[in-house]
Amino acid sequence: MSDLNLDEKDFTEEVLISDLPVLIDFWAEWCMPCQQIAPVIEELAEEYKGKVKIRKVNIDEAKELATVHEVMSIPNLIFFRDGKKVEQLAGSVSKETIKKAIEDKLLK
Repeated sequence: MSDLNLDEKDFTEEVLISDLPVLIDFWAEWCMPCQQIAPVIEELAEEYKGKVKIRKVNIDEAKELATVHEVMSIPNLIFFRDGKKVEQLAGSVSKETIKKAIEDKLLK
């Protein structure tokens, strides 16, 4: 398990009241596209360390978070700035697409 994993009890502190913008990857172990995008998420977490907080939420362990944030399909990336959702990307997306969303929605 990666140290990027986040659960329901830490969500408010880690995301909603975070000083940094946050990218959450909603995923599940049984989801093959989620497994394919996982290394990209890990790379981006290193690349944006100190600028953007990147976390992962397993929807099987945090069903309520998935429901509240209207995660209907996975992988599902939700971008938060100042505790508010500013972007959402569903499905298998490229590293370049994710980086563009980070730069445009979280760092401008």
